[in-house]
Amino acid sequence: MNDMELEELKNSWNALDKRLAESEVVNLRIVKEMIAQKTKSAYDNIYKQNIFSLAVNIVVSGVVASVIYASTPITTISFGIIVVAALLGMIPLVRKITLLSGFDLENKKSNELSRLILKYKKVCQQETPWVILVVGLAMVAFYVSELGFNTNVQYQIGMNILAVIGLTLFTFALAYMVAIWQRRRHAQLMQEIEQGLAEFREFEK
Repeated sequence: MNDMELEELKNSWNALDKRLAESEVVNLRIVKEMIAQKTKSAYDNIYKQNIFSLAVNIVVSGVVASVIYASTPITTISFGIIVVAALLGMIPLVRKITLLSGFDLENKKSNELSRLILKYKKVCQQETPWVILVVGLAMVAFYVSELGFNTNVQYQIGMNILAVIGLTLFTFALAYMVAIWQRRRHAQLMQEIEQGLAEFREFEK
């Protein structure tokens, strides 16, 4: 084999190595884009889920409060207690939406995003006891306000009262069923996000 043949063989190997290197870079980029797309999709679904929950809470709370106020002789203070309790119960949702607004795959490192997700999960864990506390205190305050200070009316069981109680129980039952479905879907989406961030960390090493 002469020098010219050796040089051609060398050039061929170099060209092959370059193509393999370029192919590897392209494959890594494709894999990273697929991971990013899957993670972003899971994040978008969780964000929309929280927005939807907030909107439903506002609508349902407004309707229930309005029906109660229109159908029962409660005082303005008692009505205010219901409204304030509904607003306080939405605080965890607002906190979660605010945290999720800072989720940026393109401009933030995976470790920073993981810390954000950890904060989000803590808010999720605190949400249930917070809502139970707010609802419990609101109910006590409502009954104290009505039975102790609303002397203008004698409460009697009637169709209006029963309708309000029925609507309230139906609302709680519907909210409970929706919450169970959302919790399961939420857990699946959170797992996809955490898995995606873990895979991103491998690219950053």
